[in-house]
This record gives sequence, structure tokens and C-alpha cells, in this order.
Amino acid sequence: MKREDLILKWLDNNLNSQELEAFKALEDYDELIRLNKSLQQFKPENFDSDYELERLNATLKNKIKKKNNWLKPFLRVAAILAICLCGYYYYTTTLDTNFNTQLAEKENILLPDNSQVQLNAKSTLAFNKSSWKDSRDLDLNGEAYFKVAKGSKFTVHTNAGNISVLGTEFNVKNRTNLFEVTCYEGSVKVEHNTTTRILKPGESFLILNGNLVEKPIVNNTSPFWINNESAFKSMPYSQVIAEFERQYNVTFSVKDIDTNKVFTGSFAHNNLDIALQAITLPLNLTYSKNNNKISLKRE
Repeated sequence: MKREDLILKWLDNNLNSQELEAFKALEDYDELIRLNKSLQQFKPENFDSDYELERLNATLKNKIKKKNNWLKPFLRVAAILAICLCGYYYYTTTLDTNFNTQLAEKENILLPDNSQVQLNAKSTLAFNKSSWKDSRDLDLNGEAYFKVAKGSKFTVHTNAGNISVLGTEFNVKNRTNLFEVTCYEGSVKVEHNTTTRILKPGESFLILNGNLVEKPIVNNTSPFWINNESAFKSMPYSQVIAEFERQYNVTFSVKDIDTNKVFTGSFAHNNLDIALQAITLPLNLTYSKNNNKISLKRE
């Protein structure tokens, strides 16, 4: 017999012995008895059992609902925790690993596949560690020298172009108005806008002020800057000054000086005065220092 039928017959005092035992076995039997005692005090002479059954069921539902109210905040907290855990997992698996160097700072980086990166001053490098096995992709802003372990395709993305290799050594310089890639070992594919070029050891790809510049073969086996020296060949003086500022954390005042004039030479990163002489004497310039500000003048 259905629960509702048992309760209805009980309200009418019309249960047989077997039905009474089934009624007593109901899980809310004690609650029904207590409610019935309360209802008896207000029971009218003309007792409507259908109406009272409806009232009793409504009361029971409210009671059960109140009993289970403690679950609601718990379930809410559990749901929030589940969302947070899922969010944390997604966040940590999609979050990039970032490296940033400040002015006059360099950093050596070991990638997950044991590829090596040397990050020059005022540069940033980012990659996703969790997806590295599937995609060896990095984002570079600034300058870095790469020694790539053999394996799957290795791609360096810059806002000026992409560089792809399988296993090699190369340098990427991505600065204002300058994008340069030099291969030192293996081969490198450079993509810049609609131009694609394969570089062999000693070859360079240079975009200067938006123009492709052909460069002679280089004989050195690594870039000068990783040995604390910056070298330039027929490079605008503005690029020399910008690199000097990055390496020494200084600012230049260059009033009345033609910064488009080309410069060939180098400066060391470990002695400010010697470095200043190296970039001023060839152009017949003088300098004065005021804390970290340097003024250049013609002789």
C-alpha cells in the first residue's frame, strides 16, 4: 500500500493489523504521531480527512526541508571549491613561465628539454611548461641567445617575425626598429611578414628601420654580448646608445648629435668610463656624467 493511503487510513482510524505494522515502519512515523497529537487539539467535529492529509503532507515537507537546510550551505561551499579547483587546474596548466631581465642584467635559463637560453638586458621570455613536450614555442621581446636541444620543432615568436629550428645555436635581437637573427650552428628558418629565409652558420637576417639589410658572414661562434661586450658593424648610432642604456642603466642626452650616423665598434659591459670612451672617441664626441644621466657633445 502506498504511503499516502496508509496515512489516510490512519487518520480515519481504519488500519488493520497488517497495515498498522506497515504504517509503523514508515521512516517518519514518529513525526506523524507528534503532528497528529498537535492536530487533535484543533480537530473540528466535521473532520475532512482529505484536507487534513494535504495539510499533513505539506507540514511534513516543510519539516524535512528544514532538516535538510544545513546541506545547502555545504553544497554551495562544495560547488565553489569544485569550481575553484577546476579553475586553479586550468589556470596553472595554461599559465606561461615568464623571465624578465632589468637594465644592466642578464639571465641564464634552462628550458624543460635542457635547451639553454641566455637572456640579454631588458628582455622578456615566456613559454608554457605544461605543453612544452607537445609544442616547443617561446615568446621573446628583446634579445636572447639559444642553444637548442635536438627534438621537435622549436619556435621563437617575436612581434617582428618567427624563428624555427630543430636543434641549433642562434641569436635573436628584437628591439625598436631592429630585428636581427644570426645562426651560429645548424640552420634557422626566419619568417618576417611575407619573407622566409633559411640561415646557415655565420649568416644573419637583419631588418633595420623596416628595411632588409644584407650582412656579411660572421666568423665568431657566439654573440659578443654573452661575453659582456656589445659589437656593432655599420649600425645607426641610435642603436648603439640604446644598447648602452640597457647594459649600464643610464640615459643619454644627445642634443645636436646626428644619431642616424653609422657606427662600427664595440664597448665592454664592466667599465662605464672605458665603454663611454669606446663609443664617443671614434665620432669625436665628448661626454659628461651626472649620476645616471650622460650628456654627449661634439668636440
